[in-house]
Amino acid sequence: MKSKLQQALERANPVLFSAFAGLAGFTAYFSMYAFRKPFSVAIFGSVPGWHFALDYKIALVLAQVLGYAVSKMIGVKFIAEITPPRRAAAIILLIALSWLALILFAAVPAPWNVMAMFLNGLPLGLIWGLVFGFMEGRRTSEVLGAILCASFIVSSGAVKSVGKLLMEGWHISPFWMPAAVGALFFPVLCVSVWALSQLPPPNPRDEAERVRRVPMDGAARVRFLGRYGSGIALLVLAYVLITAIRDFRDNFAAEIWTALGFGHAAAVFTASELPVAVLSLTVLGVIIVVRDNVKALLVIHGVVFAGLLLLGLSTFAFQAGLLSPLAWMILSGAGLYMAYVPFNAMLFDRLIAASGTAGTAGFLIYVADASGYLGSCALLVWRNFGLVQLDWLQVFTASAYGASVFGMAAMGLSAIYFLRKTAQVKRTGIEPAHHPARL
Repeated sequence: MKSKLQQALERANPVLFSAFAGLAGFTAYFSMYAFRKPFSVAIFGSVPGWHFALDYKIALVLAQVLGYAVSKMIGVKFIAEITPPRRAAAIILLIALSWLALILFAAVPAPWNVMAMFLNGLPLGLIWGLVFGFMEGRRTSEVLGAILCASFIVSSGAVKSVGKLLMEGWHISPFWMPAAVGALFFPVLCVSVWALSQLPPPNPRDEAERVRRVPMDGAARVRFLGRYGSGIALLVLAYVLITAIRDFRDNFAAEIWTALGFGHAAAVFTASELPVAVLSLTVLGVIIVVRDNVKALLVIHGVVFAGLLLLGLSTFAFQAGLLSPLAWMILSGAGLYMAYVPFNAMLFDRLIAASGTAGTAGFLIYVADASGYLGSCALLVWRNFGLVQLDWLQVFTASAYGASVFGMAAMGLSAIYFLRKTAQVKRTGIEPAHHPARL
């Protein structure tokens, strides 16, 4: 039986509905970051019990990212097949498990506590798909996706600021600080997930424009990849490069800011990310005005390409002395998130809509994510063993150039692929009348 709130949301003006749904999604995913990122603000020095060649913090980040990557692989099936009524309970249960892992991290001495970070990342990797499942397949999905994506841009810096304040103001140890931050945000998480559970499913008008969203079994996933495998492979390649540098910037922001001379400013983590969110998401939010799904898909390719170009050009300008450190971090971050965000929301949502296939964008997001976080792991290992002579700032700038150049090449080829797919449909004349834009 529908609650009064659900009935009201079904009748609500699209602007009011989007505001409610977007705020619920934003707050839920913002809260998740309180269980994932606070530990990365700590700069661990000599840790008793750690006697390995691998840097201790790199080991922690690598363990969490490996857990996250395994979670993404599980998510290819789990997110594609989970039914909507089970999403809310799954979010609460998974985040509770990740919080218990943070308690283990604090209670168990090194080196054994490294495994706790793997256990922390393992459930968290499924949260994005569960939350985005409430957002996809709607006429306002671009707006909802942009609001949701703002959460992981802003929240990472915000929870790091909270973590740094807990260590410096309340004198909480770096090992207990992550669990403490999670405890602060858990009530907020519960309220926001309840709000998500009240959202009605996409209505008939949504389904007419964006295709009906349903769980996809193994056979349906194989058929879809068989039809668009080459284009998806190019998108995944670009995403691997983008994810690796985005995750590096996120996990080692403390070290990068220290190298830039801002090591003791807790507020810098939040102050730098707010302009990044505004710049990148304003560009992405306007994609909603493109109603044709194929055109929108190609426009999103262009946005990703432009973001990668901005990442490379701003890095060059910084090294040439044309940009201050803060301006560079804002502009490079804006470019990076212009490239990163579409893969987590609107790109695959529009691809499903353009294909005319009843399914879920979450499946494609997790195909990309599973590969992307393996790339992140590879960059961490390369930093520790192959780039040991470089400092954190040098690794970041070198990676920025690599992601920019090779990412733009992959996106350009992907755009050509989907243009040809579109042309084939037009030549054969098999485009169904009820799908105005189908590949």
